[in-house]
Amino acid sequence: MVNHYTHAQNMEPFYKKTQIKYPLQIMFKHSLNRFRLVAFLEGCSFLLFAITMPLKYMMGMPRPNYIVGMVHGFLFLLYIVLLLQVSTEYKWPIKKIFLAFIASLIPFGTFYANKKLYPAEADDGLN
Repeated sequence: MVNHYTHAQNMEPFYKKTQIKYPLQIMFKHSLNRFRLVAFLEGCSFLLFAITMPLKYMMGMPRPNYIVGMVHGFLFLLYIVLLLQVSTEYKWPIKKIFLAFIASLIPFGTFYANKKLYPAEADDGLN
């Protein structure tokens, strides 16, 4: 018969067994990976307007739209700053910079840009 108490005492906690392949400080050490994260968050904040606009105009609740607007504005500015940083660091052509900028103005654009504009370069920063 198995003694459950001694068995449980000898087990290591799950977090000691699990090892992260790329810790966050390594993953976001490179500007392209930070840019990709901000692009994703900026795209998500853009899509949140689909929820907050009806709340504002149909239900008379302007507060959620105000909060999402502030967050989206901050993320947009951060996106532009990181776009300039990444474009100079990776020596992107003007066309690629222009497309990345236009992607930030179109809903779902940053998601598309994340897949199509710079997928191969993202892995270079992790090695």
